[in-house]
Amino acid sequence: MDTGVTAAPAAPVRAGRREWLGLAVLALPTLLLSLDMSVLHLALPHLTADLRPSGSELLWIMDVYGFMIAGFLVTMGTLGDRVGRRRLLMIGGAAFGLASAAAAYAATPALLIAARTVLGVAGATLMPSTLALISNMFRDPRQRGVAIAVWASCFMGGTSIGPVVGGVLLEWFWWGSVFLLGVPVMVLLLVTAPLLLPEHRDPAAGRLDPVSVALSLAAILPVVYGIKESAAHGLSPVPAAAVAAGAVVGAVFVRRQLRLADPLLDLRLFTRRTFSVGLAVSAMGAVAMGGTFLLLSQYLQLVAGLSALEAGLRLVAPSLVMIAGTMLAPGLARRVGTANVIGGGMIVTAFGFLLLTQVDADSGTLLVVAGLAVASLGLGPGAALVADVVVGSAPPAKAGSAASISETAGEFGVALGVALLGSLSTAVYRARITVPDDAPAGTAGAVGDSLAAAVAAAADLPAATAGRLLAPAREAFVLGLTTTAVAGAVLMAVFGVLAIVLLRPAASGAAAAPGPGADAADPRPEPAAP
Repeated sequence: MDTGVTAAPAAPVRAGRREWLGLAVLALPTLLLSLDMSVLHLALPHLTADLRPSGSELLWIMDVYGFMIAGFLVTMGTLGDRVGRRRLLMIGGAAFGLASAAAAYAATPALLIAARTVLGVAGATLMPSTLALISNMFRDPRQRGVAIAVWASCFMGGTSIGPVVGGVLLEWFWWGSVFLLGVPVMVLLLVTAPLLLPEHRDPAAGRLDPVSVALSLAAILPVVYGIKESAAHGLSPVPAAAVAAGAVVGAVFVRRQLRLADPLLDLRLFTRRTFSVGLAVSAMGAVAMGGTFLLLSQYLQLVAGLSALEAGLRLVAPSLVMIAGTMLAPGLARRVGTANVIGGGMIVTAFGFLLLTQVDADSGTLLVVAGLAVASLGLGPGAALVADVVVGSAPPAKAGSAASISETAGEFGVALGVALLGSLSTAVYRARITVPDDAPAGTAGAVGDSLAAAVAAAADLPAATAGRLLAPAREAFVLGLTTTAVAGAVLMAVFGVLAIVLLRPAASGAAAAPGPGADAADPRPEPAAP
């Protein structure tokens, strides 16, 4: 008999010891991926002296890893939903370990580029698989928030310790040792994953559409290439044409996905407000930090005169602050709300950027580290909570696809930040630089191009002449840095307010007090799996 009483929904199953041990396993490749991105920059001088790559080969050695990750994230995230996320993680882990060994012992630039290409494709399998598995293993919102905070902290930790680990290895071993870090980590992953990680896949998933895969690569790779080239060399016809071509192919890709019964990318996820807003917030945070972090690294080395290792050590403290903020995020969200923590953190980041506007050429490193630490403290909570919001707002069967979209947004955000804020800083530098009248012939062009070129041109000059040449160059660079800090502060403040407003749960669902990742702002039912 119908009594008119609706039974309360069952509470999510809480994770146990096996799931938490599984999280430790997933933390390993996450830590390694971010570390692998940062150690190469220190190894470049040693690598260049040994392999003697051309300028073009050196650029491919540096960039092909990021190109492949960005290009294959969408494909690999959706592939994991179809073939199984643990299976894809193990396949990617095995490929990453083998490619790491190949990169370490590469005898020619071509072999190193090939190994880095495989590393990027393998990395694209690891990133969405780890986040999707966490989403599946931790169904309780509170536990999932903590687990994703740990995952995000590992990613940030790898970035912060990368220069230190790389410096130690290069002090005692050859340049290939920085790649060998991946081998024992992936062996441990392959041994423990079958024991501790459950398998998850979308039972209703159809066949992978090869045409969609090709279209996604043809859309993403030219755009990433165009953005990176514009950031490195300024806007020119070839990068602009690459971006335009990628956008056209992207439109064809979107049209095909809307017509397929089993799309590579389920665009219906974007109809969820928390999903779309979370992606926008994540991308804007990456834009601000990606461009500013690059400029601050240059400041520490080219203005303050620190070595790469010394600069890396200065950046450890802000990274630790960001990790601390990330780990505090779930508890703060339960007390004051997810939207308030994400948006409030972005406003705190804006204050950190305002501190950076006070930097000058003679202020040393203290103000730089302090401003970056405040900015990192604000972005740390959002790094974990936004990932939880994006993945938690998707149906469990689509966790891999949602995770890959989240990671792709971050990749594009960093690339855009380097391109846009880097271009802004370069424009300010070139507008304000003055070259002394007694500058040696042939150096004026280098000084007017960038501070890095000015420092290189001054390396062989007498100290007094070099000082007169570099003083105005450093002043112009700092002006470019502070200008981009103003832009970053405005960007963070605006999107912080938008996050507070748009990610706040609807009034009708306030009583439910959803945890991070709950799609309370969108009362529509979840779409059925295709």
